[in-house]
Formats: sequence, C-alpha cells, structure tokens
Amino acid sequence: MISRIIKLLVSITIGVVLFSVFSRITMQNNNVNYAVSYSDFIHDIRNGALSEVNIDGEEISGYKRNGERFVTYNPNDPKLIDELLEYDVKIKVATPEKTSMFMQIFISWAPMLLLIAVWVYFFRKQRGGAVGGQMEMGKSRAKLLEEDHIKIGFADVAGVEEAKEDVMEIVDFLKDPSRYEFVGGKIPHGVLLVGPPGTGKTLLARAIAGESGVPFFSISGSDFVEMFVGVGASRVRDMFEQAKKRAPCIIFIDEIDAVGRQRGGAGTGGGGNDEREQTLNQLLVEMDGFSGNEGIIVIAATNRSDVLDKALLRPGRFDREIHVGLPDIKGREQILKVHAQKISQAEDVNIRDLARGTPGFSGAELANLVNEGALLAARNNKRVVTMNDLDKARDKLLMGAEKRSMVMRKEDLLRTAYHEAGHAIVGRHVPEHDPVYKVSIMPRGGALGITMFLPEIDTYSASKDKLDSQISGLFGGRIAEALIYGKNKVTTGASNDIERATQLARNMVTKWGLSEKLGPMDYADSEGGYMGAQAKPMSEQMAQTIDDEVRKVIDKNYQRAEDILKDNIDVLHNMAQALMDWETIDKFQINELLAGKKLAPPVLEPEISNDTKDDSIETPENKVVMG
Repeated sequence: MISRIIKLLVSITIGVVLFSVFSRITMQNNNVNYAVSYSDFIHDIRNGALSEVNIDGEEISGYKRNGERFVTYNPNDPKLIDELLEYDVKIKVATPEKTSMFMQIFISWAPMLLLIAVWVYFFRKQRGGAVGGQMEMGKSRAKLLEEDHIKIGFADVAGVEEAKEDVMEIVDFLKDPSRYEFVGGKIPHGVLLVGPPGTGKTLLARAIAGESGVPFFSISGSDFVEMFVGVGASRVRDMFEQAKKRAPCIIFIDEIDAVGRQRGGAGTGGGGNDEREQTLNQLLVEMDGFSGNEGIIVIAATNRSDVLDKALLRPGRFDREIHVGLPDIKGREQILKVHAQKISQAEDVNIRDLARGTPGFSGAELANLVNEGALLAARNNKRVVTMNDLDKARDKLLMGAEKRSMVMRKEDLLRTAYHEAGHAIVGRHVPEHDPVYKVSIMPRGGALGITMFLPEIDTYSASKDKLDSQISGLFGGRIAEALIYGKNKVTTGASNDIERATQLARNMVTKWGLSEKLGPMDYADSEGGYMGAQAKPMSEQMAQTIDDEVRKVIDKNYQRAEDILKDNIDVLHNMAQALMDWETIDKFQINELLAGKKLAPPVLEPEISNDTKDDSIETPENKVVMG
C-alpha cells in the first residue's frame, strides 16, 4: 500500500514539474507585448525619427530622436540594415550566449529521458527485479485484528458444545498462562479444526480470540504460495516475527490443506511444487523449531485432513485435532435461536419444529435459512417473519422453488394428490416410521409433489422394523395409483420410490445382515451392491438366493402397504380432495383427515354469490381396484 502511494506521489510530482516548465516557456513566448508594428517602425526610419536601434534576436528596441523608447518584432528583414545605415541610425546588435552541444542535447532530450527512467523504474518494481520488490513480496499477508476489535465470543457460537469444551483451556492459558506453567503443563502449539464446510470452524477460532482478548492474525493457506520459489517461506517467517511482537496471540490459517499437503508427490521437480514444499518446511520449523514461540497458538481449519502431511500433525506442532461436525437436533435448535434473534418473529414461530425439519444442515445453511425466511417475508410486505415463511424457505433450500408457472391438467394434479396421499397414509400406519409433517402437490425441482416426514429426534441407526416401514411407505404412492386407476394405468411417477425401496431391501440382505435365511454375513462390494468388478466371489446359486431374499422383502412390504390403503380408502379420497383444494396440507390437517374428518375448502373471497358454480372434482371412487 505504501509503495503504491509513493508511486502515485512521484508521478504527480513529475507531471507538475513538466507542466510548469512547458507552461513557463509558453507564457514567455506569448506574453511579449510589441507596442510598435513593423510597418510603423520602417516609416519612422524613413522619416528620420529614430536615433538608435538595438537588435536582440526576435526583438528590436531603441529610442526615437525625441527620447521615446519603442519595441517591435524582428522578422529577419534582409534590407533592414541597409535602411538603417542609409538614414544614419545608430545600430547595436546583441551577442548571443554560447551554449555547449551537450547542454543543447540535454535540454532537448531531458523530458524524454526522464519519462524513460520513470517507466523503467516502475517496470522493475512490478517484475520484482529490484531488491525492494522482492522484500515487498515476502511480507506477510495476514490480516491483524486487535483484541478490542473482536466482538465475537462463545455465546455467538452454538451447536458445537464439545468443540467449545476442547478449546476452553486454550482461552484459560491465554488469560492466565502461569496456572499451567506452575504444574509443568504445556499448552498445545497448534489446534486443527476439522469438519465439513459451514460448520463454524472460522467462527470458533474468532470466538477463541474474542474470549481470550488477544490479537488475532487471519490468513488463508493459498496466500503463502506464489510462483516464485522462496516467497511463501519468507511470508511464513515474517508472519511469525509479527506474531512474536504481539504475543500472546492467535494465528489462524484457513484451508491449510492448500499449503500443508503431503510432500514427495508426483511432479516434485516443478517450481510451483518446490515453492509449496519450502513454505510447508518453513511452517514446520516455525511451529516447532529451535526458536521458541511462546504465547503463539496456531489454529488451522480444513475439511480435508486426510491429505495433510504427517509431520504437520505430529505432537509438538498440531497437537490437538478437534472435529467440528454437523449439529444434531439440539445444536440446530441453538443455532436457529441465535440467528432468529436478529429478525422480527411472529408468535407462531416454532424453532423446535424448524430444527426437526433440517437434519443434516450445517450452521451456515441454518443461517441462510433464517435469512431466506426474512427475505420472503419482506417480499410479501410483512412486518414479522412467520413460521410459514421459514417453512417455505426450508422447502426452497431442500427441494427448490415452487414451480407455480408449471401448467398441469386437473387429472394429473388429482393423480399426484392420490400418490402423495398414499405415502402419507401408509407412513402414518406402519410402526417406527417418522411422523408425516407436510403433503403438497405443488411441483418442486424434478418432483410433481412431496410428502415430508420429520423425525422426532436425530437417529444414527435403524432397526429392521423401521427399514421395513420405510419400504412400505415408499410403495404407498404407487399402490394408491393402482387402487384408484387400475394396475394398467399406473404411471412412471414412482420410479424414484421404487429405486430407493429396492436399494434399502438389497442393503438389508447383502450389507446389514437382516435376512433370516442368509444371516449376518456381508455380501456387498465396496459400492454397496453385490455384483460388479470388485464383488466378492459368489456362486450363481448364492446370487439367486440373494435375489429371492430381496424379492421377499419387497413383496412383504408392498402387500402390507396395499392392505393399509384398502382399509383406509375413504381417508385416501378425502386427503386427495383436500390436496386439490389446499395444494399443501400440514400435520394438523393430516391428523383431522386420518381421524375420518373432511376438510372444508379454503375461502378465497369474503363474499360468495348464490349462483357460484360448484367446481369440486369428482373422485373416481367407482374405479377402485380391490385386487
């Protein structure tokens, strides 16, 4: 930054000097006031009015016989001297100053030489050819945040309670190092934060600095590596030199895998790779070399710890590896509460339900969800964010925006309504299935409708009953279409359901040991199937047995789903009609339908005329296929 300011000042100074010189020369040439014209000057000569003339370059001056002085321009008239001698006028000629050839050349070429010198200087600075350029490139690019500029603490980081407990002693050490030194303990030199993107690794590092009240150096791993060998190592040295002056402090290196990859890979002879390895070597030396770095704690973040060099992970460098994973339902609820405080909420906002509906979301995705809900409320001119806004924002992030511009026939919408109602009814009646939360026939992404099930709590394993129930629920849509329209009229809408159900059944038989006939044995390859180039040796008889067992699981759950829908055929019709009326129904409306009630259609206008035509859709009850 300073070098750029100096360059700008030099350029402005040179420009001002050149402008002043040329302006002065121009003014000298243009400001001469010739009071007497040349024709009047010749007339005075011939009338004998002049007594003395002084010729000096382009100027002629002198005195008249009455003592009056005059000045005029010299056009280099060849007859002027003869005229003056003829009329007895005294002539004086100024002797020109002698200028050396060198001075003439210098004066003529000085501006051009100056411009060339300035251009060469700036070119060498840009190329780094000068010593100053090399020194500037070797400076650290770490951004320094002073302790009074960091406003983030552990209260702003939610959903990573275990990780906060692991780093708490770092905060204690930075606040009171004598407590650990008294018992001979050493605080870790480095802490490696590992986890998926968006889980809050950078935020946690800033919170450590905010809680400790120490300076915070932040830099990315890619900022060290340049095309010139040795520049990255110089930046590492300079960064640690600055950190030593401000110890105790924290150095945070984001995406450290950009510089900390394993050494000795392919292409080690290339200049770029040599530069990266030299940078890594310097980082290893600074973290655990002969020079002590007391009071400096290095925190790094990555989501690819498997590619890091082993020397970087050994004790004495990154002593501690902390996993910052995706939050569970309790963590998601805490994260949502933190971000929900920044928006105006309606009374119907239920953070618990929202956390249940976002399994697998990272902290960044949850923050984006709350922001999307606020934007949606503002787009609809609302003063507060409602639960409906947050639900729509979650559905948009999970399945894409609603395709309200998509034109579908009422017959196709009704078929979709029966399909989704079949999923919901079967899912509600089979054991250990997640509760149904929402059913919609509004197209999203590649789906014509959705049935959303939300778990009460996060689950990390599944029983055989739960897997069987999931397979039955997946076949609910296909069976509903077959019952209403006939087996020969089913569509391809259940292709994804069939694929998922088949994969679940195959995994139960070949991978999870849930087949009574085959027992707890693994017949799957590395890809999760039981055939392929890497499949375990298997006879044709065993392959046939596996297929028979998979078929048995499919048939059993298909028949169970069909029996459930036949027993609840009235509920199926009512739910399909409700979906046609409302497009989307929530868990409360679903509970009413499953209890045998009918939903009244929504009121679109405050007043309805008596001659309003009934546009309700007749459900094809007479087309129910019972077998």
